[in-house]
Amino acid sequence: MAGKNVVLFGPPGAGKGTQAAKLRDFLSVPHISTGDMFRENIKNDTELGRTAKEYSNKGMLVPDEVTIAMVKDRLGRDDMKGGFLLDGFPRSVPQAEALDKILGELGIKLNHVVNIAVADQEVKDRLAKRASIEGRADDADPAVIENRLNTYKNQSEPCLTYYRPQNIVRDVDGIGTIDEVFSRVQAIFA
Repeated sequence: MAGKNVVLFGPPGAGKGTQAAKLRDFLSVPHISTGDMFRENIKNDTELGRTAKEYSNKGMLVPDEVTIAMVKDRLGRDDMKGGFLLDGFPRSVPQAEALDKILGELGIKLNHVVNIAVADQEVKDRLAKRASIEGRADDADPAVIENRLNTYKNQSEPCLTYYRPQNIVRDVDGIGTIDEVFSRVQAIFA
């Protein structure tokens, strides 16, 4: 099986969470979600967790340096030796550069950036459907959806341009059933 150090990418509503769970099991690697890391550090009352909590309690984004420190700590743990699946990080080119630095320090090579590609209208349709099924307020407001898409395009999507010269971006068509999309993801590791 091809290298198992993976970053999962795609716009909001692309199905990253669903595909991440399947890919984690398929690769038998830890799934590292920045949201989960924030919750773990806050729950365990770590210094990073206290800092993150200060920002989140004010409704502010946690600064890059705090997020990067959490990722560095997590990637340095023993269970990462067989590979990892990063989800939600990097979200910007400075974070991608920081990830490269962290991996370099740890002697780890990033093997794949799996980009689940979904067109804007499909994203909007999926988020509207998810709002009605799951009752997620952040998915119900068209202005919020548009803002999330713009944030992704302006901040996160440039990471793909950053990684393309390294020949590690694997674009996957995100249209189809969960299993059809996952079959395309699995083919990367054949």
